[in-house]
Amino acid sequence: TDLPWLTGSCQRCAAPLPRAISPAICGACQQKPPVFDHAYAALRYAAPVDRLILNLKYHQRIELARPLGKLLIECLPTESAKPQIIVPVPLHRSRLRQRGYNQSLEIARVVGRELVIPLATNLAERVRATATQTELPLAQRARNVRNAFAAEAELNGEHVAIVDDVMTSGQTVNAVAKVLRKAGAGRISVWVVARA
Repeated sequence: TDLPWLTGSCQRCAAPLPRAISPAICGACQQKPPVFDHAYAALRYAAPVDRLILNLKYHQRIELARPLGKLLIECLPTESAKPQIIVPVPLHRSRLRQRGYNQSLEIARVVGRELVIPLATNLAERVRATATQTELPLAQRARNVRNAFAAEAELNGEHVAIVDDVMTSGQTVNAVAKVLRKAGAGRISVWVVARA
């Protein structure tokens, strides 16, 4: 109960909003809607969740993917149709070699197993190494991930869920959504553990 649960968020990008706002669409999404259809986040990116995510991501604490994935599942709507495919946000091969694992994939494994949804680990690929988004000002993040992803498969209108650990500006998941949309994805959901 002490976790920073995300209550009241934008229906499109899951940005935290005051509860009284209706319709629950943030100003950024009203001006320039993202490529994806909607996003769900379980928690705000605040203590202690921020430390858990950082430990998973940078300190080899892969066992944290399980509780984080279970927390993510708790925020997902039960009444809507499940996606046919889960796509974890891919790492560039140089970053994967350096880190040894993809934290988004580890979280997606938990979610896919619990919800019985197949993972498509090779559907989207990071084809260009980019600077870490956390090191960049918000204004530069879209430029950083432009043309960083590719998708070779042909999707036939499938509902796809993109899974990531944390969403700050939304530029990374939006860039992945663009290539999935071009590959023929129908509905695109974004599922993240925490939203900044």
